[in-house]
Amino acid sequence: MHDDPAYYLFTPSTQPQESSSPAPKHRRRVSLLEQPHGSSQANGSFLGELSTHDAIDNEPAGPPRATVARRAQSYSDFHYAVMAALDPKSKAEAKADTEGKNKKELKNDTNFDDWYDSLEDELFEASHDEYKAHLDELKFTEAYLDSVSSSTSATLDILSSLSNQFKNVETQTTAFQKQCSDLIAEQRRIEGLTENIGDNLNYYSYLEPITRKLNAPGAGNFVRGKEFSDMLARLDECLDYMNRHMGQREAPTYRSRYRQLLTRGLTLIRVNFVSALRDIASDVTRRIADKQLNDTTMSALLYAKFRVGASELKELAQEIRKRAYVSAGAEPGAEAEYQSLMNELYTGYSATRGKLILPLITKKIGEISMAPSTSEDLVTFARSSIGYMKGISADEYSLWLEWFEGEDGLYDFLESICEALFDQLRPRIVHEHQILKLCELCTLLQTQYFRDIDDEPEEQMQGQFDFSILIQPALEDAQTRLVFRALAVLRDDIETFKPKAADLDYPARNKGVPLSGSKANGPLTSGRRESLSHRKDQQLDDDEALANGKFGFNLEASHQNWYPTLRKAVWLLSRIYRLVNSTVFDDLAHNIVHQTTLSLHRASTTISASKTPIDGQLFLLKHLLLLKQQIVAFDIEFVTPDVTFDFSGISSTFYELRDRGGLFDPRSIWRLLSAGTGTLLPRVVENMLDAKAELDARLRAVINDFCSSAANRITASVSKSAVEKKSFDPAAVVPAIQGAAKTEVPLVRRKLEEYVEDSRTRETLVGAVQDQVVLNYEAWYEGWSAERRKGGRGVVSSKGKGREGDVWDVGVFTEWALAVFAVGRGHEGGTGGGVAGRRFSGGSLDGGGSGSGSGSEGSV
Repeated sequence: MHDDPAYYLFTPSTQPQESSSPAPKHRRRVSLLEQPHGSSQANGSFLGELSTHDAIDNEPAGPPRATVARRAQSYSDFHYAVMAALDPKSKAEAKADTEGKNKKELKNDTNFDDWYDSLEDELFEASHDEYKAHLDELKFTEAYLDSVSSSTSATLDILSSLSNQFKNVETQTTAFQKQCSDLIAEQRRIEGLTENIGDNLNYYSYLEPITRKLNAPGAGNFVRGKEFSDMLARLDECLDYMNRHMGQREAPTYRSRYRQLLTRGLTLIRVNFVSALRDIASDVTRRIADKQLNDTTMSALLYAKFRVGASELKELAQEIRKRAYVSAGAEPGAEAEYQSLMNELYTGYSATRGKLILPLITKKIGEISMAPSTSEDLVTFARSSIGYMKGISADEYSLWLEWFEGEDGLYDFLESICEALFDQLRPRIVHEHQILKLCELCTLLQTQYFRDIDDEPEEQMQGQFDFSILIQPALEDAQTRLVFRALAVLRDDIETFKPKAADLDYPARNKGVPLSGSKANGPLTSGRRESLSHRKDQQLDDDEALANGKFGFNLEASHQNWYPTLRKAVWLLSRIYRLVNSTVFDDLAHNIVHQTTLSLHRASTTISASKTPIDGQLFLLKHLLLLKQQIVAFDIEFVTPDVTFDFSGISSTFYELRDRGGLFDPRSIWRLLSAGTGTLLPRVVENMLDAKAELDARLRAVINDFCSSAANRITASVSKSAVEKKSFDPAAVVPAIQGAAKTEVPLVRRKLEEYVEDSRTRETLVGAVQDQVVLNYEAWYEGWSAERRKGGRGVVSSKGKGREGDVWDVGVFTEWALAVFAVGRGHEGGTGGGVAGRRFSGGSLDGGGSGSGSGSEGSV
């Protein structure tokens, strides 16, 4: 309103203003706080009374008096109420009343003057009615706002006071809540402490009632009840608590007493278990003694009777077994705490069962040993007796698992009942002399009663009856006896073999005997190590085996023409292969091959002396090739170091010191000890006895000897002794070599055909002789040419004959040798001659031949 410029240009009017001004086009929205019409009229009358009272009494404006009228809810309502009080109509009515009153009083001039002055004043005031009305409105508004302001201030003071009081209450409430929380936490702590004290005291309160139960006269009567198992579990809990709270005052004492009670309870289980076993055994023994029983009734008594109640006793034994563990902190290898009680259960069960079944087993094994079909034959007796024991052991295995959990102590019990078998089998094995019987027994045990670990996973093998553990001693006895007999054969028939004249009748024994390339000379066994399951059907014919020697060997007819030591070595290796431990076999195989090689050398020396050197060399060459071919099948892997001490230096040193007079001189002895030679210390000599390497070395040596001897006979005219003679004539060298070759080459071929059947091997050896001949001639020719150059004379042209056409150069001589030896010509699959393609020298033998039995060049 004050911002409107018309407000300041307003001129009061002397006439009462009518509502002649145009009505506003838009009326302000009525406030939502506007009171009803009755309230507006009440407020208007109230303000009218205030206006009249103020005009007459000229009292200062002030806040309205309290009335029953409702206070205006907004400034606009208050404005309408004031305007209603100042309505011109009401003023006209008041004026009319005044005029009427004045008219009655106008009787003289004084009254008229007074009336006129009052009228003038009224007119003047009437001209300012609107402003006065507005001023009155402002005064009323100011008074009202002052009242509202004071009320608001009072209300704010009250609210501030209330806020402060609320804050105090909140602070006090928070403090109270915290105190309550602390009290609740303390209450819970005390309750938890009370519960813990109660729980802890429970572990101490079990001592007296358990002690009374276990020490009562009839304590053993409730061992099989559920209450007894619960009591043992409670003792375990108490012991565990005492071990975890050793800081408590009475914990060590109570732990000791609880342990005594647990031992007492487990001892009652052991007594009850053994007593139950004794009762069952007494019942079975009494029934067996009363009358003769057949096998079915006997089985029912021995097994069905023991299965009754076994599950209940198994649970009792399990109570001891699950507590038989090694305590923490025990020394390595220490026995479990209650393992002795468990062992007593095992021992009691084993003794009880042993008394019942051992007499029956001994009787049955005795009957098998006295039977006509098994009394004389080791393998038949072993097959029958071991089969019977396997059935008994399987039944006992099943019965054991019904009494106990796990296999602890089981195989000890089964081994004890197998003693009757070993008492009969072990003497028979020790007195068995036939290697074939021992081999057949080992094969039977390995194939029938031992599992093939490679074929069965370890998971499947667990929890299954393993009879091989029980039969292992019998196999070890058989293998030990087999190795002993093999060493006896090696000593008697190979190492100390005395050949007869017929054994050394070579090459007559070679007629019709192929060296290689045929089935007869193939390996006796496969080159790969077979699985044991592949040999289950292998059987030996004893009659045919015993027909050919003291110890019996079943070789083919063609092998009978081999030298006896070679034949015996191959037979022996083929018998013991895969029947003994691999380490033992490898060591034994090295000795067999070594002694066989030495015996062949001795025979070769004898044949060379009785026949010709070439016969001895080819004999040794042939048999070494056969031996190399055969041992490939046995996979000899290990090398045995032969360590010896050489004391020869010590004796010579002492003799020397004695001669010089310094034997007792400390300085001389110290000088010898500190010297680098170490003459006073024994010398360690390691001889590596590798059969394959030794055989390859000897084969190289005999091939070199054969080729060198044949080549030397052909080139005897250029040997060192012939060249040093004064009568040596270079012109006669070639004719002499040609004449010798004409004789020796057919002889070499004929001898090779007598000993070596394979044509490729023969051609390889002929080619080696040819190469050696060319090398001998080349060595002489180079020396002879060097001497001629020193003397200033010419040399033979490399293209042919020179001035001295009677001496050939190396090229011409090589061409002649190729034509004379004719290596590979006309032979299908031959090697094809040529010095360049087959240059041979000492040590050029390929020791790593395939050993395929073909005797080809690769093997030579």
